[in-house]
Amino acid sequence: MTTTLLLIRHATNDLLTTHRLGGRTPAVHLNDQGRAEAEALADRLARRNLAAVYSSPMERALETAQAVAARHGLEVHVHPGLHEVDCGQWSGLPLAQVRGNPRWLALETYPTLNPYPEGETIWQVQVRVVAALEEIRSAHPGQSVAVVSHADPIRAAVAHYIGLPLDLFRRLLISPASLTVLAFDLLPFGEDT
Repeated sequence: MTTTLLLIRHATNDLLTTHRLGGRTPAVHLNDQGRAEAEALADRLARRNLAAVYSSPMERALETAQAVAARHGLEVHVHPGLHEVDCGQWSGLPLAQVRGNPRWLALETYPTLNPYPEGETIWQVQVRVVAALEEIRSAHPGQSVAVVSHADPIRAAVAHYIGLPLDLFRRLLISPASLTVLAFDLLPFGEDT
């Protein structure tokens, strides 16, 4: 029996196209390109038998999830564990501005030890997101579930499941409206893979 989690990064929005650190900046919606990406993703998943669609509470993720859910006649379940990284004081700032800060180099080099100013470490993000995914996986054994989140939370989760040291998680490329598949098989002795 295989349980499949389809990890989806939200589609494009204006913070991405203007090179700003999104974090938990409120009211960031998909732009025209993002809406088209979300519809294309929904088309791609239209023939997939989805049991549920979960989403981060951020608008950009919800709008992406709603496009997928609508094709399947499903409601979107908002899960706070799928939330974007809390970038604290840096949320919404231009990347060029934060890259000039010495804390940025520390955060990029050792993200597990260095939080965003008044925000989270990537280790805290990984613990939160993996707990959410395990909860979702337990609720849907043997089913396929779409899970819409953000680049860094998805990277952190994938790093956990493939055994990649978390300080190297940025080596994983998670593009807007991309799909990353995690499949879990139940072994004969009851252990998961």
